[in-house]
Order: sequence, then C-alpha cells, then structure tokens
Amino acid sequence: MLIIGPPGAGKGTQATRIASAFDIPAISTGDIFRANVAQGTSLGRQAKTYMDIGAYVPDDLTNDLVVDRLQQPDAQGGFLLDGFPRTVQQSETLDGFLAERQGGLDAVVQLVVPEDEVVRRLLRRAAEQGRSDDNEDVIRARLAVYADQTSMLIQLYDTRSLLVPVDAVGDVDAVTQRIFDGLGSARAVVRRSA
Repeated sequence: MLIIGPPGAGKGTQATRIASAFDIPAISTGDIFRANVAQGTSLGRQAKTYMDIGAYVPDDLTNDLVVDRLQQPDAQGGFLLDGFPRTVQQSETLDGFLAERQGGLDAVVQLVVPEDEVVRRLLRRAAEQGRSDDNEDVIRARLAVYADQTSMLIQLYDTRSLLVPVDAVGDVDAVTQRIFDGLGSARAVVRRSA
C-alpha cells in the first residue's frame, strides 16, 4: 500500500496505525534516507550530498534506496510506503519491482485536506517547533510543488482503481476509521486482510 497526501495531512500518524493493523512495516522515504546516512552506506553518502543542501534526492538514487529497503525481510509480507513514489518515474520503478515478485499494489490511501487547513496545521506545527522559516508563503509554495508532483500519480492510481480518497479533517481516530472503511471497500485489500 501507499499513503499520499500533502505535508501536514497526518500521513505519519495514519501510516503507523494502518501498518500496525495489517502487521506490515510503515516505510517512509525520510526514514530510509536518514538510516542510510546514519549507517554510512554508499547510497546514504550519495543521498547526504543532496540532503545537506536541501535538494530533492534524484529519482534514480531514491529508487535504489527504496528498492533496497523493500528487499529486507520485514517487508516481504507487505508494506506501507509514505513519501514514495513522488514521480511517475518512481512509480514505474515500484511497478517493476513488484512485477518481478508477481505482485502489485493493493491500495493507495489519499489523505484529502483543504489547503487552508493544511496551512493552519503547518503554521501551528512550525510555531510549536520554533521553525520561523516556515511561514505561510513558504508553506503554500511547498503545497504547490506537492500538487504539481503528485497530480499525475493521483490520476494514474485512480485509473487503476487503486485510489482510496479519505477526508483527513477532524479527530485522528475518526480519520483512521474512514481509512479502514475505505480500505474495506477496496477489493484487493479485503483479499489481503482476510
């Protein structure tokens, strides 16, 4: 499974809950990057050169890091990816990896939050964390980049009948329930969870 949504949509919180319910690892690209950097792997050293200047890690390197992570034993029975794929090229890499293992995605959970609500959440989080560089203009610019990057992916997964859009506004438990209700109606996931 994948979980997608703009920054501040609650992906991390919901990914942990979904992964726990399905007894699969929640795998975040940020966690993959940080783990490889901390371990000093060759891929981690390459990724660090981009991370240190605040640039996106290129698709080819990101693909290698994610594929490496998905080959680890805990991901053999399934996984929930957060932050990958971000581009069509990355989705093609994931498709190829899964096809080699006679598998495919079961569902793509899309957390839907209005932009003004996301801005409010991120401004609150920035204030709580003392991040003065996260002002409304910066946040809206990041949201525009997210929308531009993911619009084609959302269309792609929608045409494959994998997309499970979920209203992610409101109480955390209520959002979690909406996700499980949506997944319950997704044919492939019902098959997996049975």
